[in-house]
Amino acid sequence: MSQQELESLDVEAIREEFPILQREFDGQQVVYLDNAATTQTPDSVVDAMSDYYREYNANVHRGIHHLSQEASLAYEQAHDRVADFIGADGREEVVFTKNTTESENLVAYSWGLNELGPGDTIVLTEMEHHASLVTWQQIGERTGADVEYIRVDETGRLDMDHARELIDDDTAIVSAVHVSNTLGTVNPVGELTDLAHECDAFSFIDGAQAVPNRPVDVTEIGADFYAFSGHKMAGPTGIGVLYGKQELLEAMEPYLYGGGMIRKVTFEESTWGDLPWKFEPGTPPIAEAVGLHTAIDWLEEIGMDRIQAHEEEMARYAYDQLEAEDDVEIYGPEPGPDRGGLVSFNLADVHAHDLTSILNDYAVAVRAGDHCTQPLHDKLGVPASTRASFYVYNTREEVEQLVAALEDARELFA
Repeated sequence: MSQQELESLDVEAIREEFPILQREFDGQQVVYLDNAATTQTPDSVVDAMSDYYREYNANVHRGIHHLSQEASLAYEQAHDRVADFIGADGREEVVFTKNTTESENLVAYSWGLNELGPGDTIVLTEMEHHASLVTWQQIGERTGADVEYIRVDETGRLDMDHARELIDDDTAIVSAVHVSNTLGTVNPVGELTDLAHECDAFSFIDGAQAVPNRPVDVTEIGADFYAFSGHKMAGPTGIGVLYGKQELLEAMEPYLYGGGMIRKVTFEESTWGDLPWKFEPGTPPIAEAVGLHTAIDWLEEIGMDRIQAHEEEMARYAYDQLEAEDDVEIYGPEPGPDRGGLVSFNLADVHAHDLTSILNDYAVAVRAGDHCTQPLHDKLGVPASTRASFYVYNTREEVEQLVAALEDARELFA
């Protein structure tokens, strides 16, 4: 995208849709740079969810009255909207969950526990979020399958030669993060999927940090499973998405049971309903689905290419500003096509938690800790890092406020 096209993005007008960004603490307007954890929600999404509660609040697929019909239609249309957004073949391939973590667990329990055993290998990456790493680690312990990790090299990228060594005929599934929530690395998930398929293995891609800020086509990637969360893409909390190829989801057994996911129940046995409802027992996240639908509409009205360009431009500016500081260490690749919109760093002699507390005094909201990647931080040799993560409503001035606040931390801990 050209600089002219990027500049045509009216960030100030976008910011007006987020009243929370106008909040002040001790006279200072909030600078929200914690978007990798949760993005803010525009008024249109809040309004859509309020309209559901005010106008057609009812349970879905359980009634023939008007309100239930309206709610059911909205809920089903949300599946259709998501399918179109990510390039799935239809609603049958879109399962609503609570979040990316539950999507990981759904596949791990429904597929992994039934299909894996001694002699099988689960291949992950060293930069996996705990949602993937811990889940598959536990499945490995229960099934006897081995868990192997693709190395992260000194630049913060995956060692793809090592990947080609690990992924072999014993590999049953390759589970990889699309964009690292700590390093910002954009991984070659299409290549990883191809390597898995060449060995008759499946692929699971964690897209929690990718779908919110870049065009994603699951068919183009070739992923067998792909997961993401609504609350990281201007949508509500409490709803996630699991994409799965229809033939795989049809063959899998559900791991949650109850009403709404059955076809027939007798005292002796039960059979399961059609996709995707087979994996959505009980009362689903109806209002959240309405909100997610509206969030996707909002994102696409701006344009995913423009969102990606703006977020990467913010991260590049932050990287350059922080790199100019002699006492700042930055983790992950240099700015470029394989780095997303976040920067994790440490200020010398200042613990990340202390630094975050000081930044909070300036109303700058960032994240400190291991970001649910403890093994990766162990590899980096640091207990924690400070992470600034950006979205479509962030500005260069906010980056400058972050960098300026570092001086106070230096003086305090000198």
